[in-house]
Amino acid sequence: MAHTTPSTTIYEGGFTDPVGASQTVFRALMDAMARPGSVQALPAVTAPPAPLTASASALIATLADADTPVWLDPALTKTSAVRDWIIFHTGAPITAYQSEAAFAVVAAPERLSALNGFALGTQEFPDRSTTVILQVSTLTDGAVLTLEGPGIKGRESLAPDPMPQHFAKQWTANRQAFPRGIDLVLAGPGCVAAMPRSTRLIRSEA
Repeated sequence: MAHTTPSTTIYEGGFTDPVGASQTVFRALMDAMARPGSVQALPAVTAPPAPLTASASALIATLADADTPVWLDPALTKTSAVRDWIIFHTGAPITAYQSEAAFAVVAAPERLSALNGFALGTQEFPDRSTTVILQVSTLTDGAVLTLEGPGIKGRESLAPDPMPQHFAKQWTANRQAFPRGIDLVLAGPGCVAAMPRSTRLIRSEA
């Protein structure tokens, strides 16, 4: 009986309508990437094991496949359930190395020490970088980030929480590496926002 709950959690909770659900999630993410800082609705189409959230799991289930290594932060690797759920529903290999990851999922952004530990791509192949998915509890009630750049008319504001320590300094360094650098996806409750590497952070208010 001890194995019943983990196996049920791992094998259940994926897309009930794989084509329709993945298209909906992908469209929301593409809208978020095209308009950095905007908040896009994300339907609850997955039911993953905790602490992986429905929004983050829907994104990784849409994006990851057998050719895209996924890195999970320590909060997600305390038990094997999240790792096994992702492997079962996407076929993606789980890597222990940030620099090898095509995608990263972070359940505790406040404990993420360095964004530059992920793959930043190269000048020749800037697309060979990590897309980092941060699980956040809100996109509207945290410290305000003011954004400029491609896809933004004037300026856009976003207020996610929690976020990595010294985020403003880290993001400035990421932006200075352009066209190299990570792309950031913020998975909130029922919503998603994005900060592509081309996005400039103008101000961070504590």
